[in-house]
Amino acid sequence: MSSSANDSHASSKQLRNIPLSVLDLSPIVEGSNATESYKKSLDLAQHVEKWGYHRFWLAEHHSMPSVASSATSVLIGHIAGGTTTLRVGSGGIMLPNHAPLAIVEQFGTLESLYPGRIDLGLGRAPGADQRTARALRRDLRNGEDFPELLQELRAYFNPSLGHTPAGVRAVPGEGLSIPIWLLGSSDFSARLAGLLGLPFAFAGHFSPNYTLPALQTYRHSFRPSEVLQEPYAMVGVNVMAADTDETAERLATTHFQAFLNIIRGDLKPIQPPVDSMDDLWTEFEKLSVQSQLRSSIIGSPDKVKEELQSLLNATQADELMITTSMFDHADRLRSHEIVADVWKS
Repeated sequence: MSSSANDSHASSKQLRNIPLSVLDLSPIVEGSNATESYKKSLDLAQHVEKWGYHRFWLAEHHSMPSVASSATSVLIGHIAGGTTTLRVGSGGIMLPNHAPLAIVEQFGTLESLYPGRIDLGLGRAPGADQRTARALRRDLRNGEDFPELLQELRAYFNPSLGHTPAGVRAVPGEGLSIPIWLLGSSDFSARLAGLLGLPFAFAGHFSPNYTLPALQTYRHSFRPSEVLQEPYAMVGVNVMAADTDETAERLATTHFQAFLNIIRGDLKPIQPPVDSMDDLWTEFEKLSVQSQLRSSIIGSPDKVKEELQSLLNATQADELMITTSMFDHADRLRSHEIVADVWKS
C-alpha cells in the first residue's frame, strides 16, 4: 500500500513504537495433518513470544483442507498453555455460528485458566461456504443479527449492559474482563465498533481496497466508552519475508496458489512453492489474485521494513497483525524473525 498521499501528515508513528502481533490459521500443508499443524502453531507462538510479539490470534474457518483452526477456542487453550506472556485470542470467532452463552463460557474458561492473556475477537461472516454455514447455523441470517448477538454476549459478561434470558448466567464468564474486539473486512463492523467504543481489527490481508475507508468509518463513528477513550485500530497484513527478494517472491507463490484455489473452488492443503505462477493461472485469475493480495509485503528485510512503515503511514494503525503463509515451517519462522528484527531496528 502506497503512502504517498499520507506522508505529509502521517509521520508521527514509527514501526518500532507500535505492537506487532500474529494471525495464524494453523495451516495444513500438502502431505501433513492437523496434529503436525498444531505442533507447528505452538512452536511459532513460542518463537514469536521470545521475539517480542504482543498477541497470537487464531481464526475460525470451516470445511477447508488447508486450515486446522476450526475449533478455535480449543486451540487457543493449547497455545496459551504452551506460552507464558503472549496474549492469545480469536481473530476471530464467527459469532453467528454460535450461541453467545457458549462462547462466553468457553472464553470465561480460557480467561480463568490464563488470567489477563485472552482476547475475544468477533466476526459476523460464516468463515465457510453456504453449505457449511448451513450445517453450522441451521438457520442462515447472513449475519444481520450480529448486533443483537453481540449485545447478548456482552451482557453475559456484564449483566449491567443489558438483558439476558431470565435466570441464565455464564459460569465461568460473568464478571470477567476479557477484551472484546470487532473484526471486519468492510465498514459494517467498523461502524459498530466505533459506536460501541470497542477496539477494531481490519482484515487488510485479504480486503485491501476497504482498509482506509473502514478505518475512517471507525474513527469517525467512535464514541468513548468504559472500554476505550480513544479509537484503537489494528490492521492485518500478509508478510512473506526472506533473506533476499527473490527467495521471498518464490516462497510467496504458496500464498498465491492458496487464493487461486479459493477462486476456483478447488480447496486443498497448502501447496509447495513454485518457480513461476505463469503455468498455473490465467491472466484473469492472475489479476484477481493480485488485486486481493495487493497489500501483501514480500521481500528482503530492507523492503519489508520500508513497506511496513509505509502501511503504518497510510493507516495510522495502533497495531499491526502479521499473517504469513509459507509451505515450510522453517521459512515461516524465519519470516516472522525478520519482521521482529526490522521492527526493533
